[in-house]
Amino acid sequence: MATLARMPADRLEAGWQALADRPGYEMLRRPEIGMVMVRGRSGGTGPQFNLGEMTVTRCVVQLDSGTLGYGYVAGRDRRHAELAALFDAMLQEPASSDAILRAVIAPAAASLADAARDTREKAAATKVRFFTMVRGE
Repeated sequence: MATLARMPADRLEAGWQALADRPGYEMLRRPEIGMVMVRGRSGGTGPQFNLGEMTVTRCVVQLDSGTLGYGYVAGRDRRHAELAALFDAMLQEPASSDAILRAVIAPAAASLADAARDTREKAAATKVRFFTMVRGE
């Protein structure tokens, strides 16, 4: 689900269009936009505090087989939430889960991991290392 929520909507759309047999579905909860409170912790382990609000879009679909899929994505992209819900439902179906994992999820997860690694490397390159010189006596 994290990969579906973080991958670009155009890549999800391309994955959906590339499917040979797209399942029929109905929307139980049309994509709707709302706000959630983001919470943080001081130092990562300290007391919780409210960091601020964030826009989220959610959607619930039901495949013709009866399987439910849920999609929650950051931002206001209704189609992204719908596609995330569809792929979530299809990943629960034994007949389609392996193909979806190989064709859509694995390449997207690898791409997201590469982007995160690049960001870490760029941040590490700007790290300042302080040291103290000791005068001899």
